[in-house]
Amino acid sequence: MGSGPHHHDLQAIAHRVMLERGLEPDFPPAATAEAERMEAEPHDGDAAVRDLRDLLWSSIDNDDSRDLDQLEVTEALAADAIRIRVAIADVDALVQPGSAIDGHAHTNTTSVYTAARTFPMLPERLSTGLTSLNDGEDRLAIVIDMTVAADGSIAASDLYRAWVRNRAKLAYDAVAAWLDGAGPMPPRMAEVAGVDEQVRQQDQAASRLRKLRHEHGALDLETSEARPVFVDGMVTDLKEERKNRAKELIEDFMIAANGVTARYLDAHGLPSLRRVVRTPKRWPRIVELAAGLGGRLPAEPDARALNEFLERRRQADPESFPELSLSVIKLLGPGEYAVDPPGGDPPGHFGLAVKDYTHATAPNRRYPDLITHRLVKAVFAGRPAPYSMAELEELARHCTEQEDAANKVERQVRKSAAALLLENRIGESFDSVVTGVSEKGTWVRTFGRPVVEGRLERGAAGLDVGDRVRVRLVSTNVERGFIDFARGN
Repeated sequence: MGSGPHHHDLQAIAHRVMLERGLEPDFPPAATAEAERMEAEPHDGDAAVRDLRDLLWSSIDNDDSRDLDQLEVTEALAADAIRIRVAIADVDALVQPGSAIDGHAHTNTTSVYTAARTFPMLPERLSTGLTSLNDGEDRLAIVIDMTVAADGSIAASDLYRAWVRNRAKLAYDAVAAWLDGAGPMPPRMAEVAGVDEQVRQQDQAASRLRKLRHEHGALDLETSEARPVFVDGMVTDLKEERKNRAKELIEDFMIAANGVTARYLDAHGLPSLRRVVRTPKRWPRIVELAAGLGGRLPAEPDARALNEFLERRRQADPESFPELSLSVIKLLGPGEYAVDPPGGDPPGHFGLAVKDYTHATAPNRRYPDLITHRLVKAVFAGRPAPYSMAELEELARHCTEQEDAANKVERQVRKSAAALLLENRIGESFDSVVTGVSEKGTWVRTFGRPVVEGRLERGAAGLDVGDRVRVRLVSTNVERGFIDFARGN
């Protein structure tokens, strides 16, 4: 991103906002010292740890990702079934409870990815080195092993520890373009024989999982995020990033793996830290939005009916579908962490239409996933849960709060970058959609270019989430990440 004035300003803003939100931007000296002393876990021939390094594992992530949490490999079975193995970095093998590194991870609970700087949950010597599933490196992992039947259901599953080796580090955009026939085979894929067939088989397995989820009511929403583009340290544009086929592939695998892990813990009599999205309180507004577009939804929340309506709108008006998706996402409300005791009845995840869902697939980046791994490894060892129910309840509350704080940091720095880009465009008008209405104010998001979110300072009366409105930019404040609009041209 360079080191020009904009980048420098945003780095300082990001550091300040981390502190304001109760997050630690820097590692304590004790955590840094621990990381420097660490060495990779030795391959000691433990019979309980399988050796799966000969399999054709690969990773698909962002182009610039260096903290690689998961690998995938598939295998064709009889009766048209496909075996999926997802290897997740065994971070707990090096990050011990009570250590200084664990203390920092517990404080922040997540890596924070801002436009100017990443604040990793773990020291980079671990997250991008010793515990990252890097290309060509032997690494310890927890493997989530699933058999997907022809209809997309999980016919069998298991969890265990194994040694793995990443054979090909791939990136979302290049893989998606290749799968869609819109781009060449990624160079790294071409270098390793068989990886192309692997990825095509993975894509087939993912489509099965996705199809069944949607039949059950999982919402197929078109999400996007605008990331600042830096040239010589200056913010020159906001690039909108949308879902693509490769991102969906990994998302489908991770949803399945997280569900299998939740059920594994429950089957072995241990509690779990569930990721839940509760039944939306603002369902009446979703019904109203649908009615305004010629659709009818039941009075009571119904994920399947909502998804059927969304699919019809995607077909009827693909250009406006991202705007509708954003409105629905805002009305669904945020996710949170909740504790599920063995044999409990978790509230589930409304948007994914699944009852059993935890976070277990990103332990380099999220503390709840590390907690889940410790619970899983207690099952492996035949030990009781390493956390009491009271401790898990407190962790669920804390992780939810810190995730919200991290999201606010990322959003504020994005808006600071957008404010830099818009400094000289005061008075210009934009088409927008209302994304938030509360006692604190009304927020809108522009569509077209650039895509930015700001507060509607004047003319907000009578508006609600999902309403379209023409707005005029009236002021920006880079330091505070404020972008203010007024209604009208």
